[in-house]
Amino acid sequence: MKGGFALLMLVLSIGSAEAVPYDRPKIQLPEPRGYVSDHAQVLDGNWKERIRSVCQDLERKTGVEMVVVTVPSIKPFRSANEYATAIYEKWGIGSTQQEHGVLVLVAVQERQAAMTLGRQMLPVITPAVMNQVGGEYLHPSIDLGHFGEGLYRTVVALASKSQEVRVGTLTKTHFKGVGFWITLFTSIGALSFLWWISRPDLRHPYGRIRKGEYWGTGQGGFGGNWGGFGGGTSGEGYR
Repeated sequence: MKGGFALLMLVLSIGSAEAVPYDRPKIQLPEPRGYVSDHAQVLDGNWKERIRSVCQDLERKTGVEMVVVTVPSIKPFRSANEYATAIYEKWGIGSTQQEHGVLVLVAVQERQAAMTLGRQMLPVITPAVMNQVGGEYLHPSIDLGHFGEGLYRTVVALASKSQEVRVGTLTKTHFKGVGFWITLFTSIGALSFLWWISRPDLRHPYGRIRKGEYWGTGQGGFGGNWGGFGGGTSGEGYR
């Protein structure tokens, strides 16, 4: 999501960072390993697979891309927030236009965790939701060293809040609306044509209809009396 906007919220931290600007460290960031990038190697295979399954199912159903990352340390960054921001931007999590991305990061050595969201996820995963999820799942798991269980419960909670999101819904709705009007106008045109051909007085170049009179075929307009249907029709008209 390069060039986009993301809300950062530090769920767990030790101490507080000074609100002063500084240049982001120029370091080699870890490479992505799918939905779960366990660079700290603190997740066993079972928990990793369960976390991956939740993230995969969420993206399949909604289009929201959620990624979980563990790192041994945030150094030389000063907080997990800064580290998470750098990873989110470098990896391009979520769509660059839709910005439907979620990153959950845990730094093992510092016992810090952070969540980074794409802009379109802000109405769904609010600061209150992140505080609740962090307090109920991430904080206890990090304190106890139960990273797998804590991260699994975290992604389940976040995925549950994101179930109603549909990436590209506005675009699809727009085209559905266009399709409706096209269908409507096509139907009106078809009905108008059927009505027109059912009214020979409107389409015959010499047709005349008066009260008590009928259209006769002996007046030409189609090369004389009708033929080709087992004989011509009477010039006196239909009665």
